Amino acid sequence: MQTSFRLITGAIVLVLSTASWAESPRPAHYKGEPSASTQQATVNLNEYNPKLEAILAKDELTAMDMHEIHQLTYTLENALQRIQADLETTAALLEEVHIASETDKPEVVKTRGKAYLEGARALVK
Repeated sequence: MQTSFRLITGAIVLVLSTASWAESPRPAHYKGEPSASTQQATVNLNEYNPKLEAILAKDELTAMDMHEIHQLTYTLENALQRIQADLETTAALLEEVHIASETDKPEVVKTRGKAYLEGARALVK
């Protein structure tokens, strides 16, 4: 009897969880184009922002437009995540330069300063 109860309970849970998943308002997810570097992230932004802008310029958005925007956002999100990570790294390097300059550590200033400049250049190209 207890085994039957467990089987029935398990079946109910499975059916309910499947039903709630099937009714999810969010569509399937895409990976989008990767942004393995700051340069690639910039290329992706320069390519995909105009596509988004063109769709948004329409008077009314169709279901197909919404689908295309949904796909575009994955690539744009990947690009922004890469840039955000690179900004955090670059900011940390600059902070090391700042502290080293206050504490009279010229070697740290030189090495971390060069690393900062390399990261900053990639961000402003």
